[in-house]
Amino acid sequence: MCFNKEIDYTVTDKVAIITLNRPEHRNAFTDSMIIRWVEILRELRNDPEVNVIVLTGAGDQAFCSGGDLHTLTESLHREALDRKHELWEHIHQVAFEMDRMDKPTIAAINGVAVGAGLDMALLCDLRFMAESSRVSEGYVKIGLVPGDGGAYLLPRVIGTSKALEMLWTGDFYSAKECFDMGLVNRVYPQDMLMDETLNFAKKLANGPTAAIRMIKRAVYQSERLDLRTALDLISSHFAIIRATEDHREGISAMLQKRKPNFTGK
Repeated sequence: MCFNKEIDYTVTDKVAIITLNRPEHRNAFTDSMIIRWVEILRELRNDPEVNVIVLTGAGDQAFCSGGDLHTLTESLHREALDRKHELWEHIHQVAFEMDRMDKPTIAAINGVAVGAGLDMALLCDLRFMAESSRVSEGYVKIGLVPGDGGAYLLPRVIGTSKALEMLWTGDFYSAKECFDMGLVNRVYPQDMLMDETLNFAKKLANGPTAAIRMIKRAVYQSERLDLRTALDLISSHFAIIRATEDHREGISAMLQKRKPNFTGK
């Protein structure tokens, strides 16, 4: 495990908060941050005391402005195959780890999110945004294609036509515009964003853990399946969840007209 003060996490009440901590650089990520980011995701995926993960940026100006421009400049003269390997073997490992994560993930977009910064938010299951924040798929502004999953993720969230508009123009979009197009789930005043995000996260963290994770799996798996296969899969998920203590507690609480006390089992 490596230590990096520019990215790390804390855990409270079963919720982990990963913070990108380079506010003076709009939380742009460096090579060493990516290495630690991947480590953190692996740690949290295997930590039984963590049920929900929140990703945010330090300060109130930026969530993440993508990769550090100095890194891009230094790689301009590298061979194309080397640059491909740099993405696939390094930066894309964050996307691969997020894809393996069956715990709920929430991006708290506390400031601008640009290019790969927006893509990192799109890798999360949900996105909550401060009213003053803006986002942009700004790759085209520097003559690039979306390098961290934007071309895959954005159309699945807001539809192909709107995604192409965002990707082709690189324009900035306000929090209201993002909410209206379905890019973000909720919008809050800047000073309420983290409190509201954590309130929501804690509600999930204290819910029926196995069912919540299985729902996430079923939703993402079903996107790639036909109906018959999806229903065959969900019948297995359903049978497994029926055997959990949380399901029995949920039924008992409903019959007794009380609030359930889920234990994560």
